[in-house]
Amino acid sequence: MSVLDMELNKGVGHAGQDWNLLAGDVPWPAAVISESRMAHNLAWMREFIDAYGLTLAPHGKTTMAPALFRRQLEAGAWGITVATVQQARVAAAHGVEHILIANQVVGAANVAMLAELAARRDLDVMCLVDSAGGVDLLGQACEARGARLDVLIELAPEPDQPGLRTGVRTEEELAAVLKSLVPWLGTLRLAGVEFYEGVLPDEAEVRRFVRRAVAITTRLVADGRVERAPAILTGAGSAWYDVVAEESAEAVRDGSVQVLLRPGCYISHDDGLYRAAQEGILRRNPVAPRLGAPLQPALRIWAAVQSIPDPARAVVAMGKRDVAFDAGLPRPVTLFRPGHDSRPRDAPGHWEVTGLMDQHAYLAIAPGDDLAVGDVLAFDISHPCLTFDKWRRILVADDDHRVVDVIETFF
Repeated sequence: MSVLDMELNKGVGHAGQDWNLLAGDVPWPAAVISESRMAHNLAWMREFIDAYGLTLAPHGKTTMAPALFRRQLEAGAWGITVATVQQARVAAAHGVEHILIANQVVGAANVAMLAELAARRDLDVMCLVDSAGGVDLLGQACEARGARLDVLIELAPEPDQPGLRTGVRTEEELAAVLKSLVPWLGTLRLAGVEFYEGVLPDEAEVRRFVRRAVAITTRLVADGRVERAPAILTGAGSAWYDVVAEESAEAVRDGSVQVLLRPGCYISHDDGLYRAAQEGILRRNPVAPRLGAPLQPALRIWAAVQSIPDPARAVVAMGKRDVAFDAGLPRPVTLFRPGHDSRPRDAPGHWEVTGLMDQHAYLAIAPGDDLAVGDVLAFDISHPCLTFDKWRRILVADDDHRVVDVIETFF
């Protein structure tokens, strides 16, 4: 348990307790979200989704923070997407009414928990199927509990496309799943179609896949195979949501289909993996550049300089236990010297994290640089999913570095 966790468990440091990042009130390292940048990102994504007449169901696995789920719902999201039944239970326990499990659910305990959620009248929950075996597992569990569950047929890229993923790949596989649903009429309800395009390598392949998903959905609706109205068509991670929006927008015109887009990282964005993805969106999409300032990196890790063992290297008390490193190392962006600076200043552009240990970061500097033990650095990160999951408590700070909220995660 971190020092911050211990302080919070004693009732110290909640929003309204007058903590300030610059006043020595916060133990380092700490994960900090900028309130103003997060608010900007929430508004930006709502405006983007509205421009296409679509619906947002952000992926909650990014943050697993019910307080942030609420912010997304308040900003117009239809519901929350999750990846597991355990995550669905967290969302349901915190008042989320529409929950999409964008995954197959297997295993006796998992299926039983899902059936219990499906039996609740206050929840709209659905999951994916791609085989007769999976359909039967869900049908048996729901029938035993008197539950009715909405399911989506998961599509995978066609056999000649790159990218391995769960889901049906051929018309024959699709027909087999449709046939397997027939005996469970009244227990399992076909609600529509799901896909995930993130395994594909380029825009052309993504567009091809989305067009196939749209065509199959509209065909199933026309054939009377989809029982939910409007039918659900859902896809889109945080890298290709613009292409999915462009290719699926026409499907919602007559009201028979509801398109749910599922980007999860936009609420915090980042300065690496998704910054690059957003740059691609701004180049190719006609709507995004008209929305003003793009998504902003809102999540940073603050940490203190622990040692300067030689003139060209410092060691910062932040490591693999604190920040993602799978998609690029953190980047120092601001420097603050307690007792000297009134506000953080920009970190020199040549400073670079060259490696991480469990609790230490190696920072390359230049001889003579103005850096001292005890200085505090804020780092932009790459890949928020694997930074959020390292923290039980995340601070939210305003532009004056006052802590305005403390967010709890449930990984």
